[in-house]
Amino acid sequence: MTRLQEKLNSLPKKPGCYLMYNQAREIIYVGKAKNLFNRVKSYFTGVHDAKTTKLVENIADFEYIITSSEKEAFILEMNLIKKHNPKYNIMFTDDKKYPYIAIGSDQYPRLYYTRDIKKKGKYFGPYPHAAAAKEIVELLNRIYPLRKCRIIPKKECLYYHLGQCLAPCINEVSEEEYQMMLDEIAVFLNGNSKALEQKLDSKMRLAADNLQFEKALEYRQMLESLKTVAEKQVMEMRIKDTDVFSYHCDGQYVGIQVFHIRSEKTIGSDDYLFELMGEPEEIFINFIGQFYITHNNPLPREILLPPVDLSGLDEEIRNRIVIPKRGQKKKYVDLVTENAREKLAQLLKIRKKKLEKTLGAVNELSELLGIKPPLYIEAFDVSNIQGSYSVGAMVAYLDGAPSRKNYRKYRIKTVSGADDVHSMYEIVTRRYRRLRDEGARLPDLVIVDGGRPQVDSAERALTALELEIPVLGLGKDDRHRTSYLVFRGGEIHPDKKSNAFFFLENLQDEVHRFAITFYRQTHSRAVLASKLDAIKGIGKVRKKQILALLKEADRENLESRLKELHLTDEQIQEIKKVV
Repeated sequence: MTRLQEKLNSLPKKPGCYLMYNQAREIIYVGKAKNLFNRVKSYFTGVHDAKTTKLVENIADFEYIITSSEKEAFILEMNLIKKHNPKYNIMFTDDKKYPYIAIGSDQYPRLYYTRDIKKKGKYFGPYPHAAAAKEIVELLNRIYPLRKCRIIPKKECLYYHLGQCLAPCINEVSEEEYQMMLDEIAVFLNGNSKALEQKLDSKMRLAADNLQFEKALEYRQMLESLKTVAEKQVMEMRIKDTDVFSYHCDGQYVGIQVFHIRSEKTIGSDDYLFELMGEPEEIFINFIGQFYITHNNPLPREILLPPVDLSGLDEEIRNRIVIPKRGQKKKYVDLVTENAREKLAQLLKIRKKKLEKTLGAVNELSELLGIKPPLYIEAFDVSNIQGSYSVGAMVAYLDGAPSRKNYRKYRIKTVSGADDVHSMYEIVTRRYRRLRDEGARLPDLVIVDGGRPQVDSAERALTALELEIPVLGLGKDDRHRTSYLVFRGGEIHPDKKSNAFFFLENLQDEVHRFAITFYRQTHSRAVLASKLDAIKGIGKVRKKQILALLKEADRENLESRLKELHLTDEQIQEIKKVV
């Protein structure tokens, strides 16, 4: 604390960003400030809410970056959050990007569905529901014979023969005719479906008059689909191209609601939930900045907000914001606020149930075992059949949820035959020798799939490494189901209806699934390698190249990829037989 106090006293009174570190030198919080001295020092003085207190308890060190302005600090903060994903930061609950419908900017542009809006072109949306956007694109591509191929090919494709493409690849297509179709599509996507409905209705009647009944039926189906798509856009407003944001706070959480209005129609809404960390208004403003800058959502013509301080926002965003005081726009902001209040209550119920099964289960487990809550758990399993191709696997759980980026696979190197006990000793030793030598984070609890022999083996491995980590064994009954726990020399029979038991049961299933999947991959690869040995003219180096290629190649392009290795036609046919 003395060292921290010295750093606090030397902080500059300038704008910038600060990064908080825990004991393991992990970044746990990133913030911005107009005045670094005042802002960072405020964490270590006065009384705070529960979450801020918990953050401060975990701060072992901090660093800062000076910027030339608060705006620069704002952008840097979002970039650092996106890069490091700190535990205590305000982040989107998911990292989704909205789907859009796009018209390209190249010659004879195509109409397509996308979530990437970095390319040049005209974008319509956002569409909160991907299925609806895809349905619209599919329908419009059936009605209008636009180019469908990503790159203009050298010959016509199937769409040309179906009458759904003018085939600019082989035909002279008038740019005026093409642009007229694009203009009609733009009118529809901007909310006016009447013109297109009338056009399809005329085509349907004309086909019926000419006794082209199949064509008339096709137009009728298109017309019905078009009406269905148009009717999905409800809540008509006299507001064009506007995003409406509002929020509600219950003292512990902040719920944020976003409504998207395009061409006088509300095309959808989304809701977000954050733990309260600082001032609710600051969280709300930071969210809006992330929404448009970090997540690259296009700025609409207008953004409606409740009364808030806009000084922390980027100027380009600020110039589009309106805070209505009366009239229809004010009513709409009030409506979004009410939605935020209702959604917050609903999301909290969902989160509470989720927490009961994750962190709640972890807390139950800590009481059952008499240890501190094991917020980070690593679990091990060994898999083999009659001792062949033995492998080990480890899954990790953080705050009661799978942390898949930390999963690990192990090929057993020092043990031959079906010896799960010594195999467990090997993989536990390899895992924690490495973590110890790297100074990386160690788990709060190690779990092994097995009874007393496997627990003893893991404990011996940890003792040899001079590490003190509690080890829990998951014993099974005659039906191979989770039945009892082995811990510190004794057996524990938990309540099989408790959250802790369900958590352990799911964890055991997950580590077993991960181990058996790795075993099957290893086994099938070994069998394939032995079959390749039987093919004449394929040596060790060529076999290694073939196995690497088989891992990434699709069945459709397998033959062409194999030819790249300069194999004979006979060898290629033999390989295709064994794959």
